[in-house]
Amino acid sequence: MKLQALPPRRFSHGLFHIPFAVAVSFTVLTALTALVYGLPLRDPDGFLGPSYVRLPLILMAMIFVDVVPRTLLERPPMRNAHHLVAAEFRRRWPVERLVTTSVGLLTFYLAYVSYRNMKSFLPFVRDRVVDPLLQESDRWLTGGVHPGDALQQILGTGVSAHVLSTVYLSYLIFVPLSVAAALVWSRQLSQGAWYVSALAFNWILGAASYYVLPSLGPIFVEPAHFTDLPDTAVTNLGESLYRNRVRVLSDPYATESVHGIAAFVSLHVSVTFTAALVAHLIRLPVVLRAMLWIYVLLTALATVYFGWHYLVDVVAGVALGAFATWLAARATQPTNRRSTLLGDEGLRIRGPLVSRGTPAQERAT
Repeated sequence: MKLQALPPRRFSHGLFHIPFAVAVSFTVLTALTALVYGLPLRDPDGFLGPSYVRLPLILMAMIFVDVVPRTLLERPPMRNAHHLVAAEFRRRWPVERLVTTSVGLLTFYLAYVSYRNMKSFLPFVRDRVVDPLLQESDRWLTGGVHPGDALQQILGTGVSAHVLSTVYLSYLIFVPLSVAAALVWSRQLSQGAWYVSALAFNWILGAASYYVLPSLGPIFVEPAHFTDLPDTAVTNLGESLYRNRVRVLSDPYATESVHGIAAFVSLHVSVTFTAALVAHLIRLPVVLRAMLWIYVLLTALATVYFGWHYLVDVVAGVALGAFATWLAARATQPTNRRSTLLGDEGLRIRGPLVSRGTPAQERAT
């Protein structure tokens, strides 16, 4: 297999300077809140091991998926495969890129873990909720009709419930996969940094919104409107969140669980909207952009259909996602050139399609 040098890339340590500083500041604020209110700090994903072990493993897995398949596609002799993998690793992952990617992953992680802890502190810091106000806003926006009831009547409570449940829970996989794609496969890393930083700002702004308007959501304050829905994975998630709420409120030190119930704003909507907006602005392939916008729409429908959020939460989620994207653009200053996600040195965007250039075309570029 003949290795060729990658075209110039932008691997700048400065890409994450501002987002990392903001994430660290948010982490310090979270620690101070825990200290002042006598609350424990938790790693919400601690079942996978401590962060100083988990994060390097995640980075190694990302690099493995990037390097090994592209090497094996060349069908090298097995006796030389490990040498070729090592050479491909050195070619695609110089030290500067490793450092930049690691800082980006750490920025995302600090913002996310702090967000989860601040969300868990919410009922101890703000002991009153504003659900009645948000319920009134729903009635005003729909002319007195309950939004959940309206969607259930329009979409039905059979197959649609299971489809929307799958869409809603796919968010748990979509976020880490999209972060990996942005950090590993962005042709212009500045654009990947833009997206990852925007997600970090979503966590921070989302946590702030919970404290401005603390609320539980329709499913927890008016569950009668959702009793006709079949049991789905979302049902199990809701029951798990409620059990965690009871445990944390009883004694936050007696459980490793975190409190995870808060309605305003919808982070499902804000994060998916951010993903679609960034993809649109950097002009990823048309099919991918269309799929992301459909995903945003289905996610918004699911949040109201299952009673996780009020209508105003969805609108606020779109606004928050747009604002986080703008802030991240200011912080990382992504290049205006098109980005090729899921591509390598031979990929070029030609309109909506991605095609592999010939060696002659590669030399010409």
